[in-house]
Parts: sequence; structure tokens; C-alpha cells
Amino acid sequence: MNRAAFLTLLLAAVVGAQDLVPKAAPQKGPIAVVNCTLHPVDGPTLQKAWILFDKGRIVKIGTGDGAFDDGVDVHDAKGQHVYPGFIAPYTSLGLVEISAVRATVDMREVGELKPEARAAVAVNPDSTLIPVTRSNGVLTFTAFPRGGAIPGRAGIMSTDGWTWEDMAIRADAGLVVNWPNPNPPPLPERARRRGRRPPEERGSKRLERIREAFTAARVYVDATEFEPDTPIDVRWEAMRPVLTGKRPVFFIADDYAQIVSALDFAETWRLKAVIVGGRDAPLCADQLKKRDVPVILRGVHTFPRRNDSDINEIYGLPAQLEKAGVRWCLASGERVANERNLPYTAGRAVAFGLPRAAALEAITLRAATILGVGEELGSLTPGKRATLFVCDGDPLQIPTKVTAAWIDGRRVSLDNKQIALERKYREKLRQKK
Repeated sequence: MNRAAFLTLLLAAVVGAQDLVPKAAPQKGPIAVVNCTLHPVDGPTLQKAWILFDKGRIVKIGTGDGAFDDGVDVHDAKGQHVYPGFIAPYTSLGLVEISAVRATVDMREVGELKPEARAAVAVNPDSTLIPVTRSNGVLTFTAFPRGGAIPGRAGIMSTDGWTWEDMAIRADAGLVVNWPNPNPPPLPERARRRGRRPPEERGSKRLERIREAFTAARVYVDATEFEPDTPIDVRWEAMRPVLTGKRPVFFIADDYAQIVSALDFAETWRLKAVIVGGRDAPLCADQLKKRDVPVILRGVHTFPRRNDSDINEIYGLPAQLEKAGVRWCLASGERVANERNLPYTAGRAVAFGLPRAAALEAITLRAATILGVGEELGSLTPGKRATLFVCDGDPLQIPTKVTAAWIDGRRVSLDNKQIALERKYREKLRQKK
């Protein structure tokens, strides 16, 4: 295939990669889901229960038949279960459509220091991957920027909306910092012969840039407090919320030395830290607990990090953190096209020792709390957003199907491109009979 034909195919793929599922209409009146098993997460499971929500908020939950006004739209979920929407705390959903096509990859900006960049504004509301993710109960996600020492700020988004503004729950969820490893593995001989810089040198340079950025931002913030007429610097203004403790800093760190170094930096600068990755988090559990720093684990479906590690080490990582008393939540760690597998990641952790209740919390209430939106999402509590779904079994198990879902009280479609393809090729089989 020549270059022109290849580019034509890629362009056709980009054009075809648009979500054609209509967005949800506003909630017109109160809705009650009745006759179900209700899983509030922050309380005991309720049998033969109901949940009432109006104007995008949960009004009340209870058991029994319930007594609803004539204007209430009643959804009978007999024999089914109701859960709060799952939360994917670390993903590139909406920022990447086809990784091989640069034009559809919006998670990286040019440069090392980009605190002013917001991932939320780059989220594509028409991504075909969003409805696929939504149809499996993942109704909220945090879009993370990538690349550079400070790639930008993460954004907490819902999985439905006509624009990124419609989807944004918190457009500025916190600053992302790719923390360098003080003790990186040695450079392979082949790379050394090619003249590549040693990893410790690259790490040292990145650390220097991060420190310079925080120093410059601190000087700017202090200057604006003493001199209100100080000209606005968009780059350092973007770091004000983390320097004043209003937003967290998400430190991307996996190795023990990385995590400890990031914790020391956060303590020195009095930052509200969150560790993202955390493969070696059990090794520094005492320090994480002492400093009350939570961890977002990036999945369990990967290989061990060391040659002498147990083959099942990563599967048991959530159970280790739970036993150690560290605050944590769970991301899928999957490629963006497979973000729908988040509940199965939690199910895998259950198979390797994690209590099921903890696994469910790790992708609902704990994730919401660590991200700073625990008062809005993560449990079926009156006053919180009516973001929930109905399913026919245990959502951590693959055979379970989500049958209905609401985001902020709006009934969202569960249709998606994969379901459309299934219908198409089942029709082909029927035609052959």
C-alpha cells in the first residue's frame, strides 16, 4: 500500500470515529427506581428498595413499596441491582481516539512545563469510546494530560454531554507532575553506544525544572498578594490552587525512591499530594499513612516489575494496601479503548484477597473522595448527584449487563458503536439461515 492510500484510510477512520448516539435530554421530572436491590456503598445493602431523584439530585432512598406522587416516573427494576456510577480516576478517555493518528491524540502539549494546560478542554464529547465505557457503568472519569515534567491539569468529567463544558464536573481537578526516579535502572549498552543521556542525568534535569517551576510560581503568587496590580502570568496563575492547598498535585510515581522523593517534596512545599501509579506503595505504606497521602493504583493487569517478584504480585497489590491501611482507589490501567474494563479490574483484585466491599468502594466512593468530589459522587446518598445505573447482577463480573443509567438525573443511552456492530453482524447470520 502506498503512502497516499494509507493516509486516506487513516483519514476515513478518523472521520468515522464519531459518536452518533444522541446526548441525554434534561430531567423533566422526579424519577423513582423501585423494586430493586440498592447498593448505597456508604451504607448497608437494601433489599426490595427504591431510590427517588429529581433535578439531577438524589432526594431519598428507602425500602418497601414506597408512595410516590402521580407525577413521578417509576422505573421498575425487579430482580435487578442499583449502584452509583463507577469512577475511572486515571485515564485518557476523550483525549485519544486512534493512537496511530496524531490528529486524534490530544493528551500531550509541546514543552516540559505546561501547568496552564487543561485536559478537560481537549476532551472530545463525540468520541466513540465514551459510549462504550458508559455502557458498562463507568459514568465519570478523570482525564489526565501526559508528557513533560508538568503536563498540565487533570479534569473530572461525566460520560455524557454535548460539549466539554457540559461534561465537566471539575475542569481543574489538580496539577499533574511526572516525578523523576532518583534511582533509575541503568541505560542499556546499546543505548549508551548511541549517545543517549544516562537516565539519572535526565531525571536530575527534570527535577531541577520542576523545582524552578514551583519556585517561580511561589514568587508570583506572593507578589500578587502584596502587589494586586502585578501583571497576570497565565502559567504561574494556574499553579495558585495547588500552592494554596485548594487542589491536589498528582505525582506520577511507581518506584519506592520515586514515591518517597515525591512525598518529601510535597511536605516541603506543603502540597496536597496524591500518588498515581503506586506499584511500590506497600513498601512505603507507613510514610503514606503518616502523611495521609492517598494512592491511585493504575490497574492490576500488567507484569511484575522485578525478576524475583511473584507472578501474582500485582494482582494482590490492592489487598496489600487495604491491609496496610493506606487510602487508595483503583484505575483500570487499560488502554483507553478498554476503559470499560474498570469493574473487572476491581473483580480481579477481589479474586486475590481484596474484600468485595473495598473493591466496590475503590471505583466509587474512595475514588470520588480522593479526587475531591466525594460530596457530589460515589454513593447513593440523598443530596448527591443522581449518577447511577441498574444492572442484572454483580457488576464486577463479566456476564452482568447494565440495563439503564442516569447521569445527573438524565437517562443516558447505553447504545454504542460496538452494540451497533453486533446488531449488524447478527443480522448477517440471520440472513444466511
